[in-house]
Amino acid sequence: MTNHQPPPGGTGTETPGPRIGNRHPLALVLFTLTVVSGFVDAVTFLGLGHVFAANMTGNVVVIGFAAAGAPGFSVIGSLVSLGAFLVGAALAGRLARRLHGRRRTAWVRVALVGEAVLLATTTVLAFAGAADATYVLIGLLALAMGVRNGTVLKLNVPDLTTTVLTRTLAGLATESRLVGGEDTLAARRILAAVAMVAGALPGAWLVLHHGMGWALLVSTAAVTVAACVYRERPEATPEASAS
Repeated sequence: MTNHQPPPGGTGTETPGPRIGNRHPLALVLFTLTVVSGFVDAVTFLGLGHVFAANMTGNVVVIGFAAAGAPGFSVIGSLVSLGAFLVGAALAGRLARRLHGRRRTAWVRVALVGEAVLLATTTVLAFAGAADATYVLIGLLALAMGVRNGTVLKLNVPDLTTTVLTRTLAGLATESRLVGGEDTLAARRILAAVAMVAGALPGAWLVLHHGMGWALLVSTAAVTVAACVYRERPEATPEASAS
């Protein structure tokens, strides 16, 4: 039984679900965003007080750690992130309804542009060395991730959530051929995990050795390029789109 969400509507805006193959333009965008998530959480966790902007499960756990008195964790920072994330997700829901009847390409591109603008703003603030801007940076990044997560939730592409891997890795193990399963999404699940590491590793290196601004600049550039190049052929059928 699939968790099929109502689409924004119109030709080309149907919820793609499992019909989207790994080489489909939308899948490639989602892989790119997964890489960006690694950069963003490297910035917030290593540079902004052990807070997550993309991984809200981590924030809930961090709040528990901080409330118990564990050093180095911020209840306020995590609450700011959670609140901004929820606002962003709500905006994504409003966007999906506002663009009801429009093609999926236009809807996704608007969400990508919104994320790119928010990331660009944090990049400018980081390079400017704005004093006491920690919570502002956390809020803007979490807002961007909320917009993205709300949009990705509506897209409903299996195992390409772009920000969390728990269910993806569980599926990889439980549906593996090693245990008698037929994991048709194994390649996607592995690629999603690799994409996250591919963002977290250089993101952490940039934060630790060159500052947050450079990691945010790379993130901004990646999302901007994705927004500019993302296209889907109007005449393509779901079967033709799958790889």
